Amino acid sequence: MQPAVNPSPSATSALVALHAAVLLFGFAGLFGPWLGWPPLWIVLGRTAIAAAALGALRLADPGTRGPGAADPTLAANGALLALHWFAFFAAIEVAGVAIGLLGFASFPLFTLLFERALLGRRFDAPAGWTAVLVTAGLVLLTPSLRLSDPAVQGVAWGLVSGATFALLAVRNRRSRATRSATDIACGQNLWAAVMLVPVTLAMAPLPDIDGRGVVLILALGLVCTALAHTLFIASLGRVSAHTASVVAALEPVYGIALAVLLQDERPGARTIAGGALIVGAALVATRRAVR
Repeated sequence: MQPAVNPSPSATSALVALHAAVLLFGFAGLFGPWLGWPPLWIVLGRTAIAAAALGALRLADPGTRGPGAADPTLAANGALLALHWFAFFAAIEVAGVAIGLLGFASFPLFTLLFERALLGRRFDAPAGWTAVLVTAGLVLLTPSLRLSDPAVQGVAWGLVSGATFALLAVRNRRSRATRSATDIACGQNLWAAVMLVPVTLAMAPLPDIDGRGVVLILALGLVCTALAHTLFIASLGRVSAHTASVVAALEPVYGIALAVLLQDERPGARTIAGGALIVGAALVATRRAVR
């Protein structure tokens, strides 16, 4: 029998940072119901605040500076980030925290496809089973095929959120080889905010902003965006995009648990069953990745 192989300290630190980021991403889902703002305003607020905080950090620490925000790669990533977060909060708005988070958790399936197309990653049997489990979980989450069904709309927005997140993770892994995590996160959030300004002003009514809303959007932008995004990108220096994607599929566990504790939002039996398949795929793939 071969002895168990323990991950290196740096790999362990990367996994800890990854799980911390995912916990904060899951927590972010609760801010949609708490704020009650249109999704476009929530995403504009969080990206603008995160970009300002990370920009200040770049100025204070020259070691985090890269080629600059004018990099077209960061512009493309910013567009993906804006679409990802808009779809994420739109899914939660129409179908609730549980279905929105579980629809988003489909992204390991998309990551396999993008890594194959962009990085030449080969499919293997465990990766295939990951895709099967995620797909089966999504089927259980969808009670009908009627587009008027809020659950169907939530899953559809969740799939858009998952696909854009998967592509962003693959692209970030390629950028991480030459740029710091802070530099990437700052540039992406800055571009996302800039692109969202005209769209938000044209398409979304201005929400009622009070002191509570200001505190919530600051917490969302600083903790659940700037910090979480930096931790996630930093972990990509030691783990693959696929590993990051399957660990991030645990986001519904954290988010749904927090929704039960803080909002008393309890998912139904089909949602729990579908979520168990998706999260099970994440756990199996994560264990294999650590080995």
